[in-house]
Amino acid sequence: MTRLGYQIPNFTYPGVGSAELFDIVVAQAQAAEASGFDTVLVMDHFYQLPMLGEPDANMLECYTTLGALARETSRVRLGALVTGNTYRNPTLLAKEVTNLDIASKGRAQLGIGAGWFEFEHDSLGFEFNTFTERFEKLEEALQIILPMLHDEPVSLDGKHYQVNNAINHPAPVGRIPVMIGGSGEKKTLRLVAQYADESNLTATNDEVPRKLDALAAHCERLGRDRSEITVSKALNVVIADTHEQAWDEGAAFLLERGMDLNTMDDATRDMVLSLIALGDADEVGEQIEATMALGVDGITCSLPANGHIPGRVELLGQVASKIVGS
Repeated sequence: MTRLGYQIPNFTYPGVGSAELFDIVVAQAQAAEASGFDTVLVMDHFYQLPMLGEPDANMLECYTTLGALARETSRVRLGALVTGNTYRNPTLLAKEVTNLDIASKGRAQLGIGAGWFEFEHDSLGFEFNTFTERFEKLEEALQIILPMLHDEPVSLDGKHYQVNNAINHPAPVGRIPVMIGGSGEKKTLRLVAQYADESNLTATNDEVPRKLDALAAHCERLGRDRSEITVSKALNVVIADTHEQAWDEGAAFLLERGMDLNTMDDATRDMVLSLIALGDADEVGEQIEATMALGVDGITCSLPANGHIPGRVELLGQVASKIVGS
C-alpha cells in the first residue's frame, strides 16, 4: 500500500489548453514514478473543489485518466484519492477498478469514500442523501465490490443496492488493495477496520494521534490486527529550489483564487500556511519528518500550485523518498 503517493488535484495550468492538458498530467505521473513515489492518484470529482479553484476549472474524469496513465507508467500503483461512492453503482465501480488493474498489469488500488461535495451532486444530478445514508450506501457498496474484486459472485438485498449473483470477469490480475479516505472516528475509521487495507487521513497533525487511537479501538473491537492496516496522511506541498521561489509560486496560485498571502492578516496567513508544507527541500523535508513522526506509515503528497512546473515533482520525490522510503 501507499508509503509515498503523489496526487494530482489540479488540471488548470497557465497557457495549457485541452489538447495539451493530458501531456502535463503524464509528465507529472512519469516524474513521480522516476523520483521515488510508489503510487499516483487523482481526485474523483467533476468540478474543482473550493480552495483549489472555481467549479468550472478543469477537472478530468478519474478512471479514464487512470486507465490512460496505466499505459504511460510501468511501476507505480494507480488509484483514486478517493472515489466518491455516490457517483457510480458499486458493480460498475468494481468493473472499472478491475479493468484498471488489467490495463496496468496488476497496479490498481481502490480508494473510496462516502462522498461529500453537495454542490457537485446537486448540479450534476447525483443523489446526495443524508450523511447517515451516504455511509450506509458506502458500507453496502463495499459488501458488493470486495467479493467482485476477489472473483467471487455476490448477491445483496440491501436498503440502497440490490444485486443478484453479480460476477466480474475477467478477474483482476492480483489482489486489489482498498483504501478508505476520511478521518471520521465513529463511521469512517470503523469501516477501515472492518473492510480496508489502508486509511488515508485528512486530519491536522494535532488530530492524528486521536485518529490512530480510534482506529486501534475499532480494530480491537472487531478482532482485526491493527498492524494489517497502512495509515497514510494527506499533505499539500509547495516546494521549489529556494524558499522565495516556493513562496512566490504558492502566493501566485492563491492570489488567482482570491487569497493574497502578502496582504492578509497574520492570523489568516498562519491558518492558510498551516495547511501547506511550503519551502525549499530542507524546509519541506522537516515538515515531512514531523508528519511521519506522528506514527503514520506514509504520506500522499499533492503539488496543486506548482506540480506542472518541470522539476518540482522530482524535487519532492527526492526529498520525501529519503525520509519515507519507497
